[in-house]
Amino acid sequence: MAEIIVVTSGKGGVGKTTTSASLASGLARRGNKVAVIDFDVGLRNLDLIMGCERRVVYDFVNVVTGEASLKQALIRDKRFDSLHVLAASQTRDKDALTKEGVEKVLNDLAADEFDYIVCDSPAGIEKGAYLAMYFADQAVVVVNPEVSSVRDSDRILGLLASKTRRAETGERVKESLLLTRYNPSRVHTGEMLSIGDVEEVLGLKTIGVIPESNDVLNASNKGEPVILDMESSAGQAYDDAVARLLGEERPMRFTQVEKKGFFSKMFGG
Repeated sequence: MAEIIVVTSGKGGVGKTTTSASLASGLARRGNKVAVIDFDVGLRNLDLIMGCERRVVYDFVNVVTGEASLKQALIRDKRFDSLHVLAASQTRDKDALTKEGVEKVLNDLAADEFDYIVCDSPAGIEKGAYLAMYFADQAVVVVNPEVSSVRDSDRILGLLASKTRRAETGERVKESLLLTRYNPSRVHTGEMLSIGDVEEVLGLKTIGVIPESNDVLNASNKGEPVILDMESSAGQAYDDAVARLLGEERPMRFTQVEKKGFFSKMFGG
């Protein structure tokens, strides 16, 4: 049975699509059969980060409306044969997605023996976000360590607890926190919330802390999920997050201020 993971947040621009692409790639790299779906109808971005924008012929809405089959719309990743992308439509209205249509796509993916289905949710609480989370087994809540991002994510947690299929049957979606653009120096000076601060407000356990890094933007511009750049701190942090998602224990890296050595202090390095 496929495990459905929604990557969600209350605020836009926090790194959901980057996270969805990296989690899906990381799961596939470990030998799992993975589909990643872009639910952001009208604002398609996942295909750009996955580097397959020129190969999109049919999209998620085409499948939901019966204009194309799932097999026609799924794009196989060039790096991992077991990873497939289902792009969002750029031209359709957000109301083009229906609960019944989304359920059929998810059921068909499960029937095709996918191990994981990663749902890249739009920000906020509109229809696309609701449908992305409704069928989820797990939720990765992406948050920047700032007050507005944390507050908006608190609203998303309320929806996960009350407006999902699991909630309707008295169960809970398993929720995890992933912090992005984390800068230990700014936390140290009080400009940014700490991991503990965010965990306390949201009541969630952190599965990943992604450091503030230009490597994320560089990878996106190249059409590569940053997790594939294992030389970068962001790539390593996302790999750690995937490992924790799968139940492995790993120390939390890139969360402390780096101490300068003697020569760095002497020469201002």
